[in-house]
Amino acid sequence: MPLYECVFIARNDITQQQVEAIAEQVAGLITEGGGEVKKREYWGLRGLAYKIKKNRKGHYMLLGIDAPGTALPEVERQLGLNEDVLRSLMIKVEAIDEAPSAVLAKRSDDRDRDRGFRGPRPAGRFGSGRTGGGRERGDDREEFRARPRDEMDGPGGHEE
Repeated sequence: MPLYECVFIARNDITQQQVEAIAEQVAGLITEGGGEVKKREYWGLRGLAYKIKKNRKGHYMLLGIDAPGTALPEVERQLGLNEDVLRSLMIKVEAIDEAPSAVLAKRSDDRDRDRGFRGPRPAGRFGSGRTGGGRERGDDREEFRARPRDEMDGPGGHEE
């Protein structure tokens, strides 16, 4: 049987259990159609790139499906009719990867990264950005360095 991946985005004001219930509904439709759900991943509540139906965030769910093509139109229809589903996408794939998807792998990498001391902040144009101007440390640029009087041209030390 052909393999598919289905990703849907549910509204942010429903719970994770309700998102799992939508996935169970999809799995039920797939099994009725003679297929099975091989993989299920909840990606969490994530920000959307743009507002969809007045929502800025959504619950993402990935399903790996092994089913005949005749079972999919009903799944897509039910996802389209569900008021809690903002968007859905069904694509045909060559193989369903059993390892965690790139989204879950990135999230675990972010959690594993050391969040300790990252070193001093580099001096910027205006100091650290927290104090006004950075004048208390002095300025190292050549045009602001004080020059000795003997280097200045003209009588009395003034430039002409």
